[in-house]
Amino acid sequence: MSFASPLFLWFFMPATLLACLVLPARHRDGVVAAASLVFYTFGAGGYAALLLSAIAVNYAAGLALDSAWAAGRPRARRAVLLAAAGWDVAVLAVWKYAGFATAQAAALAAALGLGHLPVVHLALPIGISFFTFHHLSYVVDVYRGDTPAQRSPVAFVTYIAMFPQLVAGPIVRYHEIAGQLGAARADRLGDLAAGFPRFALGLAKKVVVADSLAPIADAAFAHPGGPVSTPTAWLGAVAYTLQIYFDFSGYSDMAVGLGRMLGFRLPENFDRPYSAYSVTDFWRRWHMSLSRWFRDYVYIPLGGNRRGAARTYRNLVIIFVLCGLWHGAGWTFLVWGCYHGALLVAERLLGFDRPPRAALAAAGRRAVTLLLVMAGWVVFRAPSMTEAAGMLRAMVTWRPGGLDEFAAYAAGHQRTAVLVLAAAVVVLPAGPPLGRLLECGRGRRARVARAAVSLVAAPVAAVLVAAGTFSPFLYYQF
Repeated sequence: MSFASPLFLWFFMPATLLACLVLPARHRDGVVAAASLVFYTFGAGGYAALLLSAIAVNYAAGLALDSAWAAGRPRARRAVLLAAAGWDVAVLAVWKYAGFATAQAAALAAALGLGHLPVVHLALPIGISFFTFHHLSYVVDVYRGDTPAQRSPVAFVTYIAMFPQLVAGPIVRYHEIAGQLGAARADRLGDLAAGFPRFALGLAKKVVVADSLAPIADAAFAHPGGPVSTPTAWLGAVAYTLQIYFDFSGYSDMAVGLGRMLGFRLPENFDRPYSAYSVTDFWRRWHMSLSRWFRDYVYIPLGGNRRGAARTYRNLVIIFVLCGLWHGAGWTFLVWGCYHGALLVAERLLGFDRPPRAALAAAGRRAVTLLLVMAGWVVFRAPSMTEAAGMLRAMVTWRPGGLDEFAAYAAGHQRTAVLVLAAAVVVLPAGPPLGRLLECGRGRRARVARAAVSLVAAPVAAVLVAAGTFSPFLYYQF
């Protein structure tokens, strides 16, 4: 069930919000937990059993870590932590990486003449990367003593399975939301009023912009006629750069808005990332909840930047190798992660991780950063490294020919206009993100923005949804 589907928009979401509104506040967590399990089961079917088993393991681990029995047994507590984390990582490794690993092993065996090895084929449970990181956050936070274990199984299911963020984030670290569980806010109408414009903005970004750009990017990256021309390569790179931003940030806006309507404050996930003056700054602004997760649970435990330059560079590379693999089991994702890790190391070596002082230098560095990020998106999107190399080669050296006929047909006048307007939005001077202005802003500007997305953008998006023009969110596959 997608946020941008008629079933969700006109039945599931209103029913859930109405139940939270009319039932006593103490029942909010139960309503959200039940609705979330229905939401996940509708989309994942039998994989809901996998989610429930992971919830049971980590709930029990949290109770054990915070028990009187474990208080004086540091080795036992560590063993419980390692067992729970090992379970979580094993679930992710089997379901997400077994197919890729066995395919590489089979290819190597065939190349060496060692015979045929079987390849594992497993369907990827939706949201597995996200709920695995939520579980890891929980057991680590309890182990560290950052927060007590959650005693209520209903509240724990609410944290893990909360449908606004279950399948594509933002990644909510347990200590960020622990105080909100079991503590429903009294101003439920105020939360609805604050959250709906944010949700409407996300819906419009997804349905009106991202889904208009998707056919252009798909056609440009397919190029079935052989080598891609330079115009087609650039069109595909620009279209996908805009598509993934409006798709994923649109989902995040919808998730934050839904969370607010339910009475939860979910963390922000985007802060105008294409305004970044460096790749380091880009990762402070893009998928911020993932960056913070890796910082708190991997980078800092590895030593962060406290043990000299060489260790810092090593830690950065490790983080981005893991980041690439977290996004998907494939060489393109691994290369994309290594590429960003190398860029961050290079920026630290050259001093480009610090903000520029002059306005002209800031504009130049912003342009260079956007081009570097765009090149990374080509690798991220391409079906294989061979095709990614072909696209990048066409972008940096002239490859004759006009637009591929499929890309030209996909673009059309209307989608080209959307692409130009979307590009104009992301290259505007940096400023406060519109989502936060809608949800928390005060004054005339905020009121006008809320009216615009609620009375104009949301109805337009709803018409497009009714016409069946929506598509799954890109991050559902990760």
